[in-house]
Amino acid sequence: MGVGYSCLVLVSIFVICPWMCLGKYMSSVEKCNVYKGSWVFDNSYPLYNSSACPHIGKEFDCQKYGRPDHQYLKYRWQPSECDLPRFDAQDFLKRFEGKKIMFIGDSVSLNQWQSLTCLLHAAVPTSIKLHTHDFSVSTFLFQDYGVSVKVFHSVYLVDIEEEQIGRVLKLDSLKNGKIWKDNDIVIFNTWLWWYRRGPKQPWDYIQDGEKILKDMDRMVAFQKGLTTWANWVNSEVDTNKTKVFFQGISPSHYHGKDWNEPEVNNCSKETQPVSGSTYPAGLPQAAYVLKDVLKKITKPVHLLDITTLSQLRKDAHPSSYNGFKGMDCTHWCVAGLPDTWNQLLYAALIG
Repeated sequence: MGVGYSCLVLVSIFVICPWMCLGKYMSSVEKCNVYKGSWVFDNSYPLYNSSACPHIGKEFDCQKYGRPDHQYLKYRWQPSECDLPRFDAQDFLKRFEGKKIMFIGDSVSLNQWQSLTCLLHAAVPTSIKLHTHDFSVSTFLFQDYGVSVKVFHSVYLVDIEEEQIGRVLKLDSLKNGKIWKDNDIVIFNTWLWWYRRGPKQPWDYIQDGEKILKDMDRMVAFQKGLTTWANWVNSEVDTNKTKVFFQGISPSHYHGKDWNEPEVNNCSKETQPVSGSTYPAGLPQAAYVLKDVLKKITKPVHLLDITTLSQLRKDAHPSSYNGFKGMDCTHWCVAGLPDTWNQLLYAALIG
């Protein structure tokens, strides 16, 4: 493909999917932007019974840990101008026979990985075996199809290294790429940890080029770390072999003013999505930073632009219905919203 070619657009029977190619990001596609729409009640959902999926972590298994309502399971994402194909696990496994799929990122990646394994397990419950390779990578192998679905834990994508001065977050270093690019489909995510402070902050210093800093503007750090990742994609990833996705910024719901309920301070009593297609608070700044970085990538990278549709789902968090009994308005119940993320991933892959 010549450098002057404006953009690669993948077309399917159902959807036309926006791609970033040759540095040009398309925020919507002329015929249908599958990321713009609304949530509709659909009694045929959820796509599987979470109690029949033995692999859900205690962070996300809301029904197991006592969530009394089920309505949050019954919503389907409906794009404004087209329909999404329903997730077809058998078709997914047949299409990607022998392929390696890897989610790379923080616990939100773990959230999506567990959703996909449940979606596939529901169709082939006897075809699964779990391998845990090391502290960074966990793998489900669907043996009858040779499809491996992995998650690699990397909260910043860029590296943290132990040095004499302590733990150093290196904004221009990315050493795990050789593992990542050895997969057929990779789905990246990072954001949740960039504002982490105090005892849970996993670094002591930031290295920005030759400068060692005690701290810096976190949004600037996020932009620099993402740029290192983008440069790695440009220079190291063979996108003829490896399809690259980046998951958009996953929102949290601790501030009711964001959805016009200023008296609310968490998601504990939320049982319905925000109606309509727009979120009152608008996109978070991190979403704009991400899109700006993606514009600079000269290879095809698909943005799973899930931010707005997830913002509308103030009802879909575990809240206190998890194995920790803490208030969690950051992660998502499984079954639940991450199934839609994987439905959008499926739609993009079959396009």
